[in-house]
Amino acid sequence: MDLFRTGRHGDVLEEDALWRFQIILIGDSDVGKTCVVQNFKSGIFSEKQQNTIGVDFSVRTMDIEGKKVKVSTVCGQERFRTITQSYYRSAHGAIIAYDITRRPTFDSVAHWIKEVELYGANNVLLVLIGNKCDLEQERQVPFEEACIFAKETGILAALETSAKVSQNVEEAFTMMARELLARNGLLVKKEDEENINTLRVLLRSNSRPVNGNVAAYAAPEKTCC
Repeated sequence: MDLFRTGRHGDVLEEDALWRFQIILIGDSDVGKTCVVQNFKSGIFSEKQQNTIGVDFSVRTMDIEGKKVKVSTVCGQERFRTITQSYYRSAHGAIIAYDITRRPTFDSVAHWIKEVELYGANNVLLVLIGNKCDLEQERQVPFEEACIFAKETGILAALETSAKVSQNVEEAFTMMARELLARNGLLVKKEDEENINTLRVLLRSNSRPVNGNVAAYAAPEKTCC
């Protein structure tokens, strides 16, 4: 899987490099994928968000400890799978989303993992998010169950998010960008422990480099709180 680095004035310097990662958001319809993407890109939320026709594509440049990272995000509906499957092949990471208030959307996560395995590269980074966590009263999926599933399937992290109240959306993308940088041999500092404790997150320690040319990076082990 190719990664692109471009420095200013044509000089490719680590501190000036622009790393480009493509992340796909997948999951059942109406789990809030488009809302998550919009929240990440601009911090907005629309109550009247319509179902995506085809695919949504957005780009945002992030600063990860002085490293410029351009994150391209793609999401779409399952009925447009002939379109969305083409994005699997170029994806560096996949965020699999389910709705914590709808049990069947969590039950479908295994299906989406198989989609990535079938159409994506062998080393696609996976993160699981349970969206709409602001609707705690309607919860049907315990977070602890998502943590167990993540452990069993080798997913890097499990988080609960809310695009409506901007909870853990930024953190999910930042986590993925940091891990992708680390897998490509760039050192990143450990998360501040106080910030970690505010997340409902599980990190695994079995990451591998994307390009296969650098030593394995071990993400710090965290608990599910």
